[in-house]
Amino acid sequence: MAALEQGTWVIIADGEKALVMENITDAQDPNLVVVSVEEPDTPQAKPTDRAGRRYDGGPRQKSAVEEDQWKTHAKSLFVQDVANLLNRRGLKGAFKRLVLVASPHVLGLLRRRLHSDVLAKVVAEVDKTLTNHPLHKVEQILTARLAKPA
Repeated sequence: MAALEQGTWVIIADGEKALVMENITDAQDPNLVVVSVEEPDTPQAKPTDRAGRRYDGGPRQKSAVEEDQWKTHAKSLFVQDVANLLNRRGLKGAFKRLVLVASPHVLGLLRRRLHSDVLAKVVAEVDKTLTNHPLHKVEQILTARLAKPA
């Protein structure tokens, strides 16, 4: 049975964006249609070229500070939101088959947060970040990757 058969949902996620798509054709020539685009409620801060600074006790002295862990925490919360969405929709029967596409780290976070009944619907996982790829390219990559014997 092909992983991308008609009606299969494909989730492409990273820590800042998730595309929820459904294949409306067959596995040989998939046609992914975007069901929804999920993004965090809070806008991401723009990256800076320089580490943060803090004042030391001495005159005109500053020290560099490591980037806060808030970005990592925000990504984790976003992945939890995506998992919650999949759990709600999956338990209501919105999909019978699910393909997860994300970096290995995000895949691990998603796996841990999915309900066991929803996790049982996962037919394939692709450890690749494809959130910013055009849909036709995503279809090509998934067809090639999922056609390979496991």
